[in-house]
Amino acid sequence: MSDIDSRLANRILWGLGIGAAAGVLTLLAGSFYPDLLAAARRFSTLALDPLGQVFLRMLFFVVLPLVFASLAQGVAQLERLAQLGPLATRTFSLFFLNMAIAVALGMLMMNTVEPGSAMEPEAKTRLLEEYGGAARQHIERRAAQPDMTPLAVVDMFMPRNLFGAFIGNNRDLLGEVLPLILFAILVGAAAIRLPSHEGAKLRSALGLVNDLMTAIVHFALKLAPYAVPAMIYSVIVKIGWDIVVALGAFVIGCLTVMMLHLFGTMSLWLRLFARRRPLEFWRLMRPVLVTAFSTSSSAATLPTALAVAREQLGIRPSVAGFVLPLGTTMNMAGTALYEGCVVLFVAQVFGIELGFLQQLTLLLLAVLSAVAVAAIPGGSLPLIAGLLVAFGIPPEGIGIILGVDRILDMTRTMVNVGADVVTTTVVDRYSKIGDRPVAAT
Repeated sequence: MSDIDSRLANRILWGLGIGAAAGVLTLLAGSFYPDLLAAARRFSTLALDPLGQVFLRMLFFVVLPLVFASLAQGVAQLERLAQLGPLATRTFSLFFLNMAIAVALGMLMMNTVEPGSAMEPEAKTRLLEEYGGAARQHIERRAAQPDMTPLAVVDMFMPRNLFGAFIGNNRDLLGEVLPLILFAILVGAAAIRLPSHEGAKLRSALGLVNDLMTAIVHFALKLAPYAVPAMIYSVIVKIGWDIVVALGAFVIGCLTVMMLHLFGTMSLWLRLFARRRPLEFWRLMRPVLVTAFSTSSSAATLPTALAVAREQLGIRPSVAGFVLPLGTTMNMAGTALYEGCVVLFVAQVFGIELGFLQQLTLLLLAVLSAVAVAAIPGGSLPLIAGLLVAFGIPPEGIGIILGVDRILDMTRTMVNVGADVVTTTVVDRYSKIGDRPVAAT
């Protein structure tokens, strides 16, 4: 029996529901007793947010060693180095297709519903005033990033100080994960060329690191039934009704199309390409989806996704170890969808029309920029500001959506991670690498 069993998943889901219900009740009561709502927000900041951070930090503890060990082991388990090419080609092709479909669905919804055109000028002004300062911070972060020259790309993947890139960069919680990915692939590729007994020792050592990190993940998940409701409650009482009402059409449209892509498009992939039963698959995926939704971080969810993929879904460790770490960094379907929706929404609010060719360009740029998004809460906002500038839209318009970004961030992270595991399952179906593990029962 896996430690990530159905009872734990049910407890996490119950906690999610209880936290959400308590948050809604607090908002209702706060309509009549404002002091109660203010006290609830202070309580969330002082007590509930730290509990959620303990859960998050336990997951972040294991991300870097788990990414390295999983990816290096996944490559090292290939029988021949020549197998890496087909595996990578299949993986990246599915990544691009997944994100392109997601953005196309989002843009179709925005052009059909046109929620930005329905926003009242008073609501736009109030939101810009309330979130203008935060919007400027994201614009400045985008402006501070270097231009994407060929040398800048080399620096991204191959810094002068490899380990300094991991520990000396506070731009995001993962540091520079791209050099780590490249280094892990090189280590795994070199392991294939070692003598058989030395290669076996290295694979065994990497497997031991994986097992240790997975054990820490299980410790964190024991805390999840308490941390998840704490985080959800805090988000709800801090967002409030007024922001959601002002942006209601946009929020509902984004949530609907995200769920359509996750449970519609991805279920079709499971049935047609992976030969899996979607209902059974999503049932086993509950711990992963809840973790993604509550943490708003693909990086924090990676350890849980790897554990479920290997133990519950029976995916080959070599495939899971290769595809999932890459997907956490590059396969951002929910983020790409959201970026396209936000650009069109802000354009509609300001009365700026984007033609067919401009929207086609937006689709491509949303896919490419989503790859560069840090796998942490709010990581896409600076890049969205850059996209607004690229299409001649006032970047300050990002302030209009900041009030509801948190709830949409939670949902798009769930889409990102769910699509990662589905893509891994499809790749596993067409791979002939190693022995298939037996799924836990």
